[in-house]
Amino acid sequence: MKSTPGRNVVVVGTQWGDEGKGKLVDWLTESAQGVVRFQGGHNAGHTLVINGVKTALHLIPSGVMREGVKCFIGNGVVLSVPKLLEEIEGLERAGVKVRERLRISEACPLILPYHSALDIAREAYKEKTGGKKIGTTGRGIGPAYEDKVARRALRVQDLKDPVRFKQKLQDNLQLHNHILKTVLGAPEVDLESTFEEAMAYAKEVLPMVADVSKELNALNKSGANLLFEGAQGTFLDVDHGTYPFVTSSNCVAGNAAAGSGVGPGLLHYILGITKAYCTRVGSGPFPTELDWETPGTPGYHMATVGAEKGVTTGRSRRCGWFDAALLKRSAQVNGLSGLCITKLDVLDGLPEIKMCTHYVMDGQTVDLLPMGADEIARCEAVYETLPGWSTPSAGVTKYEELPIQAQNYLKRIEQICEVPIHIVSTSPDRAHTMVLTQPFGVS
Repeated sequence: MKSTPGRNVVVVGTQWGDEGKGKLVDWLTESAQGVVRFQGGHNAGHTLVINGVKTALHLIPSGVMREGVKCFIGNGVVLSVPKLLEEIEGLERAGVKVRERLRISEACPLILPYHSALDIAREAYKEKTGGKKIGTTGRGIGPAYEDKVARRALRVQDLKDPVRFKQKLQDNLQLHNHILKTVLGAPEVDLESTFEEAMAYAKEVLPMVADVSKELNALNKSGANLLFEGAQGTFLDVDHGTYPFVTSSNCVAGNAAAGSGVGPGLLHYILGITKAYCTRVGSGPFPTELDWETPGTPGYHMATVGAEKGVTTGRSRRCGWFDAALLKRSAQVNGLSGLCITKLDVLDGLPEIKMCTHYVMDGQTVDLLPMGADEIARCEAVYETLPGWSTPSAGVTKYEELPIQAQNYLKRIEQICEVPIHIVSTSPDRAHTMVLTQPFGVS
């Protein structure tokens, strides 16, 4: 008898990242047998809180915290092997078994020392010459994707052949060291030390390398449910985000297929993770941004109560009101099946809450977030004001027990954005999650 294929769910951030995807991926893996990371690099960060214990992950899928769940790093990820091994070792010290459950695509481009050197030197050069910084993490993500698109990337599979690896490395360093030294005025990267480091870590990473596409398709065909875990957020997408203040990969749901090697017909449900307000790290336009540095202001309340610091960089997140025009664009480009609203509890105690319903640009109403930073910078947010709530929502696990004003706020989000809310999170803890509709279709 043939097995019934499993059901697959894609989790994406619908704003500028940092929406709390890690917690939801971890929670949803109770119904999944495999979790897949399909884009980005170690510039992303997911924080999980399980029984009060905090764990930060950057490359390894959040499903690693569930015993027996297989974890995959797809070909769409740019991989820093030293950072991956550092993360593995940290989890192993905490008693989490990783190596026997982790599979890495041999097609992943490698992040090497010259990528981070280029990243840092470019931002410094822009600052020195009066240019506008992008606000990268300096971890080499962008330069690694550039090498991929230019068809000169060293990939995980190249670690199998030291001779081939060294020749490609030498060719790349001739180009990148010229740019570092001559154009950016930065130190060159040494060939021999870079090669020796790569060969040293090759012995550790190669046993985890696999044909991820083949394994995912076979696993799903056997009846397993798969969860595809996005990094960053929709408006950091290199095509659909607030360009040029974006990351270097596609963060939208459709890239789950291309970034892991499964057909788009296997993406059955798209869950959009959305904060009950908005945050953004780094540079770029932010139409609903508030003053988040002055005590006593709503923005400061969000920043402090929400502990808005980047998991990967520690940078403060800019805070602002919920932006429904932004979410409508996100629903359009992702094909959202449902929403998960996170950090609702952060709004506890605010006397009133504003929600951006649309923009005005050059005297005209704009219903969707425009594509491109220049246009967005000309937009003025138009708000609707709703009453806040003083009764805490923090830790509530039943929808009907939420303050009525909080329920009305959620209903208004659904009405404006035309996407149903299926999950609500009221704290970082795994247990504080209320499910109105289960994405995997199980009770």
